[in-house]
This record gives sequence, structure tokens and C-alpha cells, in this order.
Amino acid sequence: MTEVGPLIRLVEQLQQLPGIGPKGAQRLAFHLLRQPRSEVEAILDAIRDVKEQVSYCSVCSNITDTDPCVYCTDPRRDRQVICVVEDPHNVSAVEKTKEFNGTYHVLMGALSPLQGVGPDELKIKGLLERVSGGEVLEVILATNPNVEGEATAIYLAKLLKPLGVRVTRIAMGLPVGSDLEYADEVTMHKAMAGRHEI
Repeated sequence: MTEVGPLIRLVEQLQQLPGIGPKGAQRLAFHLLRQPRSEVEAILDAIRDVKEQVSYCSVCSNITDTDPCVYCTDPRRDRQVICVVEDPHNVSAVEKTKEFNGTYHVLMGALSPLQGVGPDELKIKGLLERVSGGEVLEVILATNPNVEGEATAIYLAKLLKPLGVRVTRIAMGLPVGSDLEYADEVTMHKAMAGRHEI
């Protein structure tokens, strides 16, 4: 690549995005260079708006541009059921099924001692506070079907059961080792429908 400082800097910044390697970053940089200024500015505006207007819901930790989020404020949602997921993008995977009408709680990760992620790094305290309020009857643990997700589900079940709430785990209609965001609607539907008590 030609030694052009701003272009090199852009490639280096793009490589920091998940799933973007050196070649992909270079392709994106040259693509942006070829685009009209108005299109690049629209991308920049969208990125700026996300950073300025999107935050985390004070109730469930999902991403939102209003606080509390649309799921927490929707009066048609069943507040007696909470679906616990690892990350905000998992909420849309569950929503695609059009089968779940409860509320959510986003942990912002999963237990992973090797990566330094323990219970204190996750949004577990907020979940326990919501369940302790007495309104919640069931907590569905929809963590990813991998080692970290399973460990997180088992840990949460041990904390939640003494609170007198029904604790269920989504069925393993999802391939082990994958992420919820890659699940299609049918697979996610089967996983929600076949959930079981832990």
C-alpha cells in the first residue's frame, strides 16, 4: 500500500473492529476513499449519533435511545417473565421468533475466569434486584450454548432458585459452541419452546 499517512491510520483503525483483518481493513479503506464525500459523511454521522444517542437501559441493560428501553416500558409485555441473555444483540435474536412477550435482562457478557470476567463484571446484581421485587415468576436463561454460557446459566440458577422464582434454560436447539445472533428463527423458536427447568 502507498505510504499515505491518513490512509494507513484508517486501515489501522478499521482493523480494530471485530472480524476485520488487515486485508478487509484495506478493502474498506479504499472503498471509503472511492465514495463521494456525502456518503462518507453520512457514515460518520451515523457513527457519531450512535455514540451520542445510544446508551444502556437502566432497568435491563439493553441498548436504547430512550431510558428505560421500549421493552421495559411496553405495557403489553409480561413483567412476570424475564429472559436473560449475554449481549444486546441476543435480544433481537429472541425477538425474531415473535414468540416471547416478556422482558429482558442483558448480562453484558458471560462468566469467563480465564478472560477475567467474574460475577462482578456482569449485570447480575440488577437481575437479582428485579427478581427480589416479587413480581417475577419465571427467569429464562438464554445464555449461549457454550462453556461460558453454560457456566453462567448454572451460576445464575443457584442464585435465583432461593428467591422462589421458576428458573428455566432454553432448549439446546442451538448448536453448541455458536452464538445466539447467528440462530435462524426456526432454531430460536424451538430453543424457546423446548426450554426446561434447571
